[in-house]
Amino acid sequence: MLKNKSSKIFATAGFLLAVCFFVTTASFAQVKWVNVDADYAPLPASVQVFKTTDSLDGKPFIAYYIKAKLKDKKLDFTTDTTLGRRLTPLQFYEKNERPVVVVNCTFFSFETNRNLNMVIKDGKLVSYNIHTIPIKGKDTFQYKHPVGSAIGINKKRNADIVWLFTDSLKRESFAFQIPIVAAKDSISGFDLNRIYHNTFPNSPEHYGPPRFFFNKWKMKTAIGGGPVLVQNGEVKITNEEELKFTGKAISDKHPRTCMGYTNDGYLIIMAIQGRLTGIAEGATLEQEAKLLIDLGCVEALNLDGGGSSCMLVNGKETIKPSDKTGERPVPAVFLIKQK
Repeated sequence: MLKNKSSKIFATAGFLLAVCFFVTTASFAQVKWVNVDADYAPLPASVQVFKTTDSLDGKPFIAYYIKAKLKDKKLDFTTDTTLGRRLTPLQFYEKNERPVVVVNCTFFSFETNRNLNMVIKDGKLVSYNIHTIPIKGKDTFQYKHPVGSAIGINKKRNADIVWLFTDSLKRESFAFQIPIVAAKDSISGFDLNRIYHNTFPNSPEHYGPPRFFFNKWKMKTAIGGGPVLVQNGEVKITNEEELKFTGKAISDKHPRTCMGYTNDGYLIIMAIQGRLTGIAEGATLEQEAKLLIDLGCVEALNLDGGGSSCMLVNGKETIKPSDKTGERPVPAVFLIKQK
């Protein structure tokens, strides 16, 4: 009798575990993507466009992604940026002689129209990360110093995602392969020495950072954003270090733009539609990360989203921008051109 009761208990427990596993798995099931190259033709053979209208965790969802072969020498992966002004992605498209792909990238200031993230164009650092943020509140003489992330493509057409320190007084950028905890102090400036001593507080003050701590990041093309979403093919959201979103904003659903790369040499650029209740409700950072992993990304990062999210293929919109006025002007874009 006792044996039969035990069997029933274990059977019931097993059933409940199976149900829980099914529900959890179903919640994060891969969405189905459909090739829509024909809607954006003509395209280079190494560039493909995909769309999904599958629901995401039971909510209406629309997204597009570009898959482009990094080693195709007929493709030019580059950037364009402005000085003290912003242009819509369509205006960047016309300005750059109608490239195959135009997508928004960096965060920016509405007040100054300037990038808040680094940009490298043709091997030159043309925009810099902001490493000092004043802390709001009673103590106005305190600052936080985040080290933001970036994605770059070098001359050999290999992609890389790092956490990056840039200095307008230096021509080169300095990369870290691990996220750097944001320092907090009363000093408005920031440099490599302070990054090192903040990371290793017991190190002697008179020693500078050793060479293994960072490397010079020599990229032909790069854009900054954040936070990092994927590392080593796993969800790794470094918002606490990069300080891109505060409070519960990390779990909010919004339009998103993101970028990553696969082990087999493809660049993935995704644009997620959002802020359209009942039609397309956007994605959280975690959902965004899982979508990129499903596509094979080993590293990926978030870019500016919300009303800025916009991706053009041959000048034609993919997602519908969430701003009522249409495409939001931005100070920088990432481009794929056909040589």
